[in-house]
Amino acid sequence: MRHDHDGRRVSRRRLIAGVSSLGLGGLLSASGARAGTVTTDLSSLLAGAGTCTLTPSATQGPFYFDAGKIRSDIREGKPGVRLRLGIRVQDSGTCRPLRDAVVEIWHCDAAGLYSGAEKESQGGSLGKPLMTDMTPSDDKRYLRGAQVTNPDGTVQFTTIWPGWYPGRTVHIHAMVHVSDRRVLCTQLMFDESVNTAVLARPPYSAHPGRDTSNDKDEDFRDGMLMTVMEDGDGYLGAIVLSADPDRR
Repeated sequence: MRHDHDGRRVSRRRLIAGVSSLGLGGLLSASGARAGTVTTDLSSLLAGAGTCTLTPSATQGPFYFDAGKIRSDIREGKPGVRLRLGIRVQDSGTCRPLRDAVVEIWHCDAAGLYSGAEKESQGGSLGKPLMTDMTPSDDKRYLRGAQVTNPDGTVQFTTIWPGWYPGRTVHIHAMVHVSDRRVLCTQLMFDESVNTAVLARPPYSAHPGRDTSNDKDEDFRDGMLMTVMEDGDGYLGAIVLSADPDRR
């Protein structure tokens, strides 16, 4: 996939709505938006990263909005431990890959802040997340982005290890769209031994006092755990998301 420094400013809605007779596949081909081949190391990790069981769903949280950027590197210069993600999306009924599905991810930075909602995500417990789309309150767009699955149903992102905020374990939000439908909203989580190692490093160590681990997080499910391995000075993470493409 080709994209400029700021990422392709192609709204998800332009990809999955109002495409007229061109159709989704035609629009993706014309725009060059579909993800390319996933690197060999991530492909190998994905091979053992999941089953065909329907992926557990989770609330989308209070800080979701359509960021309007189709790109794979979502760091925007944010400091943190590099994390390369491989995500494969498959049909939960047939186990076949879902091609041309839009996969969005978003998460907080090392200090626990969300772009587009820095004021709202500062300090204090957020309580139970709300299932609502928000209107951004600032113009920042770091650690948010979308990719379109290739014929193998896969996408890859480069980001940083998420930080934490009160009341929640370390997590990445993920949403899968098929045509104009949101067919899966879930969260991606990590083994606590790796969380501990990463959060002891700067810049995470400047934000001490983490209060919620996986076993105390009400959204945590085993099916949300990513398969993770070291990758130089960072990590590789992989997960298979099984979604129902006919969900309404």
